[in-house]
Amino acid sequence: MEHPHVVVLFGATGDLSRRKLLPGMLRLFEAGLLADCRIIGTSLDDLEPDEFVELARAACAEFGKGELGEERWTAFASTLRFVPQTAGPEALSVLVKECESELGHPDDVRRLHYLSVPPKAALDVVHQLAAADLVERSRVIMEKPFGTDLASAQALNAEVHEVFDEDQVFRIDHFLGKEAAQNILAFRFANGLFEPIWNRNFIDHVQIDVPETLGLDGRTRFYESTGAYRDMVVTHLMQVLAFMAMEPPTSLAPGPISDEKLKVFRSMRPIETANVVRGQYFGYRDEEGVADDSDTDTFVALKVEIDNWRWAGVPFFLRTGKKMAEGARIISIAFKEPPLSMFPAGSNAGTHGPDHLTFDLADHSRMSLSFYGKRPGPGMTLEKVSMQFATTETKGAKSVLEAYERLIHDAMRGDHTLFTTAAGIEALWERSTALVEDPPPVRGYAPGSWGPNAIHQLIAPHAWRLPFERTWRDPNATGQ
Repeated sequence: MEHPHVVVLFGATGDLSRRKLLPGMLRLFEAGLLADCRIIGTSLDDLEPDEFVELARAACAEFGKGELGEERWTAFASTLRFVPQTAGPEALSVLVKECESELGHPDDVRRLHYLSVPPKAALDVVHQLAAADLVERSRVIMEKPFGTDLASAQALNAEVHEVFDEDQVFRIDHFLGKEAAQNILAFRFANGLFEPIWNRNFIDHVQIDVPETLGLDGRTRFYESTGAYRDMVVTHLMQVLAFMAMEPPTSLAPGPISDEKLKVFRSMRPIETANVVRGQYFGYRDEEGVADDSDTDTFVALKVEIDNWRWAGVPFFLRTGKKMAEGARIISIAFKEPPLSMFPAGSNAGTHGPDHLTFDLADHSRMSLSFYGKRPGPGMTLEKVSMQFATTETKGAKSVLEAYERLIHDAMRGDHTLFTTAAGIEALWERSTALVEDPPPVRGYAPGSWGPNAIHQLIAPHAWRLPFERTWRDPNATGQ
């Protein structure tokens, strides 16, 4: 790191902190990417510092990688501090400045504030940081959702900007921290083979599909005020779409990439209600805190159209939902089919759909290119084959950072490449106005299914890629 850092982790005893943030910072510390630092936990829980250290150790042992021995833990534990929120802004300020003195010259120390708190508490924390005089030399990471419509997003951004400049704010989207999402940029712009065909002349349609098998696990109160579209589409799927659809930036610096993503959002046609299917799994209204007549969507599928020269006429289909048949994070690009009149009847040409390029955005990044090839033997019989790549098979597999680890490190360096801007969020809410103001009714679907039947009319004459007609190659299997 260029500068020593004091990291203030708000919501330090919460689920996200225990599962991702504390184990992630341990890994960054051991990798030398968070070496000269102090980590201050703060929450509404009235813990003693030693109790927080034990909580952090239990979290790292349960959710971190590798065995957590005494020697490994001791060095990281020495960086941990704790102050309860109930002690007020002054107590936090005193502890931050004590830690800065421990790290050397205070003016050289940078501050990173991670707001792992519910959306309604985020602004209170922002104002607490102002009251504690902890805005200077600092950056702040904010969790989704960033508003629930255009007006609320604009109001939220305006109030945050009263305390922090836009270049100090990092709106986190852990989807973009994944290795596979960044691989889209490398794949597109570093290879002369693919960028020339990345347009409406060769691509028929695109699917971004993020089904989840999990339910809400006690988050129904949060979900009742958001739903699948606000929770997942605006903050995750649209950001992935921008990486997929943007024009080549002038460089891979944060500014040019953010500019090109914003152009994609501004080129999107307003989302029409007729192009959206909302769903709610059977049994959702029986859960605690849910009204008997709740219209909250636990599933959403939609068609997005981008009105520019590269993508005019190419539909983008997005789908996500809770309690679905499988959990996956897929971008699937379907190429236009060639004339097949030369192939005889019975050759299987075109019978398994178009050629596809697939990005798997799961934790183990994978890509697949499927196409037709001749089946060995007499005659001209075709079959679908694929070429596959996985980061786990590369020499650098052990160096892959998890999404939160990468994004924390990027925020400390001031790199906005993988974060969302205020202008980008507001542009997406503007395009969503008609849907937010007049949503279609939710349709029921069975837990463990792929959503309401209306999704097939939405995507017709195409078909959803998931469930796959094939499986990913297992590199450890014999005969591979």
